[in-house]
Amino acid sequence: MDRLWSPWRYEYIATGGAADAKGCVFCRLRDDPDRDELNFVLHRASHSFIVLNIYPYISGHLLVVPNEHVADLDAARKETTDELMDLSKRCQTALREVYQPGGFNLGMNLGRSAGAGIVDHIHLHIVPRWTGDSNFMSTVGETRVIPEDLAVTYAKLRGKF
Repeated sequence: MDRLWSPWRYEYIATGGAADAKGCVFCRLRDDPDRDELNFVLHRASHSFIVLNIYPYISGHLLVVPNEHVADLDAARKETTDELMDLSKRCQTALREVYQPGGFNLGMNLGRSAGAGIVDHIHLHIVPRWTGDSNFMSTVGETRVIPEDLAVTYAKLRGKF
């Protein structure tokens, strides 16, 4: 039997995606700008920030996270949602320049039943996609193979913001 080791995912698996005892992960990132590189925060704007997803679907998987700690999109202030869209456009441009994907998925999972891993703090996923990027590992083996280390992805994208 072949094994793929990914010990970096243990913390997420062990908690079952439950809220961290230390509080909201996005609020901790928001409040710790001195550790942006270590935390893979690519850019900070007035109302939101862009960060690499540390459990990516594929290389270049970004999150746009509002500074506001709200669970529902309709609870966020207009200036927050306006900036969320502006930053999403910047993410698409940067990802297109660096990775040349064939398309993109953009989306939010609002609420646990909708698939949200972090239910109390909205965030928008920007995922670059390529024709045929789902292979047997994902579709049969229920395992994702990410071809690039997060630090490499960060280095490629950091200068784009």
